[in-house]
Amino acid sequence: MIIKYITFLTGIIWSYSIIKTQSVFDKKAGLIFKLFISKVSWLTLIAACYFGYKNFSIQSTIIGIASGVILVHIGFYFLRKLLVSKFSEKKLSLFKVFLEYSLIAWVVYYIFF
Repeated sequence: MIIKYITFLTGIIWSYSIIKTQSVFDKKAGLIFKLFISKVSWLTLIAACYFGYKNFSIQSTIIGIASGVILVHIGFYFLRKLLVSKFSEKKLSLFKVFLEYSLIAWVVYYIFF
């Protein structure tokens, strides 16, 4: 039973962290991210919630969902603080642009090849 609950929490944290990552990108890359990656993550999150509802009590399911969402927000908060303290704004913006164009190139490559 504990392994099932850990699997449920992992699914919640995994899918919600990918959904939360969408907010980091600009509109161009965010649109591509939303169309190709975020839709699957929303389906995974819904499936994980359904899995929790079917296998555990409603209270355990709600606690698992809430704790997963809170853990993702705390993780993003501390990751942001760490990145801002380690790197300058210019380096962070260059890396963000690199990631956005890499995502666009990856999607174009995936579509055509």
